[in-house]
Amino acid sequence: MAKHKTDLLKGTLDLMILRVLELRPLHGAAIAERIEQVTAGTFAVKAGSLFPALHRLEEQGWIAGEWTESSDKRRVRAYELTTGGRKRLASEKASWRRVVSAMDQLLKSE
Repeated sequence: MAKHKTDLLKGTLDLMILRVLELRPLHGAAIAERIEQVTAGTFAVKAGSLFPALHRLEEQGWIAGEWTESSDKRRVRAYELTTGGRKRLASEKASWRRVVSAMDQLLKSE
């Protein structure tokens, strides 16, 4: 776990959700767990942020949800990336790389 939690920058939650779902369909709690795991605890996504983002992404057609049963027999909504979501993810990745590169240049400058 990270020693310091970091607030999400505007727009990054959608990108993280799309990226996590690129690998396989997951339900909400598993998405949050995966984000926290991959970022070594730097980002902890709370339900109050996650579920509105999932609903927004679904309304935009970038993910699709389906009710299913979890391994512990609970009814959960599993989300998967749509074709449009894959295109959006590719666009967001390219945009994020430009931002990171520009910030890197700025931080290196004297």
